[in-house]
Amino acid sequence: MLDLFNPFRWKARFLPWQEMDWWLFALPVGLSVFGGVMIRSTELNTPVTDWWQHWLITGIGVVIMLFLARCRYENLIDWHWYIYGVTNVLLIAVMILGYSAKGAQRWISIGGFNFQPSEFAKLGLIITLAALLHSEGASNIFSALRALAVTAVPWLLVFIQPDLGTSLVFGAIVLGMLYWGNANPGWLILLVSPVVSAVVFNAFLLNPYSPEWMAWAVLITWATLMSLIAWRTLPWRWTIAGAFAINILGGEIGHLLWEILKEYQKNRLILFLNPEKDPLGGGYHLIQSRIAIGSGQVWGRGLHNGTQTQLHFIPEQHTDFIFSAIGEELGFVGCILVMVVFWLICLRLIILAENAKDNFGSLLAIGVLAMIVFQVIVNIGMTIGLAPVTGIPLPWVSYGRSAMLTNFISLGLVESVSTYRQRLRF
Repeated sequence: MLDLFNPFRWKARFLPWQEMDWWLFALPVGLSVFGGVMIRSTELNTPVTDWWQHWLITGIGVVIMLFLARCRYENLIDWHWYIYGVTNVLLIAVMILGYSAKGAQRWISIGGFNFQPSEFAKLGLIITLAALLHSEGASNIFSALRALAVTAVPWLLVFIQPDLGTSLVFGAIVLGMLYWGNANPGWLILLVSPVVSAVVFNAFLLNPYSPEWMAWAVLITWATLMSLIAWRTLPWRWTIAGAFAINILGGEIGHLLWEILKEYQKNRLILFLNPEKDPLGGGYHLIQSRIAIGSGQVWGRGLHNGTQTQLHFIPEQHTDFIFSAIGEELGFVGCILVMVVFWLICLRLIILAENAKDNFGSLLAIGVLAMIVFQVIVNIGMTIGLAPVTGIPLPWVSYGRSAMLTNFISLGLVESVSTYRQRLRF
């Protein structure tokens, strides 16, 4: 009987987890509990979903995370092509067997449980890229191109669902992991330069106060700058002209694509700059979200007391726009505390990446970091009017079963990196 109170016995039970990063365990779990409280607050008067499922999925995610923390993450190197294949098969299956909602075909139903393959595809991509880059890194141009080619397949499958938000997350993951894999920063600039060309060219071209020649002058200047970067960073001289041509072409293609977009699609992309242009349509979410966050002021109106939140002026407030409820009911202080928690999570991920015993574990941590950072920035940005509405949830806080499980599985792999790292104390 006395053995039950033996501290050495209980210490032995937790021995497999003694090297876990407990901050990285506690902070996301705390965010998930907090998220359940806020989801319940948004549904007091008009329930949209069962808010307690958020906590249920959190419990399942924690069990999976603790299990994965005991498994050796290095074994994934031998399985990365199988994981990559399953990822792409699921993305194809959702196009054939899945069902549509809100204009996109993203869900598969198995036994009454609906899940999004695109959410788990983020983790599949992280594992695959980490396995490809862990030995050679991305300092070799061919290794970097191979990583991009591998990313292109699931990215295209997600993009045509269509799921613009997740496809952007894929881009953030591959850029972050290439950078950590010692890719030349110039290559990464060249990689995103055609997108910059399209955005900047159209921004000047569509501005009624800007003459057309100014748009072309800016585009040509940018293309020339990219040519100089190609000359300094790429081994082939012909890429100088190629970089110039691709950026000019990027600007033109961006303009052509803009012209063929329907009016509501154009509004969705630019209304965050001036949502008052369509206050009852595409700009409605942004206007109501800004009103809610602004009305919270410093300390907030109090839990369950937000007028915008309780009267449901903001659609999808339990998912994509959960941050607006935080801003209204908990105020500026609540918003800052949430962002500090995310900052601490990211800090722990960076520390683990720096102290991992091998490149594979380090790259896993950085891939998860890139995924989380991008989603947090875009989600908070769209609720305060600094980014277009893309449907990206706030990790661990927004309601979403597939997203929640993906986040906890990702943390489980990172905790495995911590558990089996060299015995370093930090």
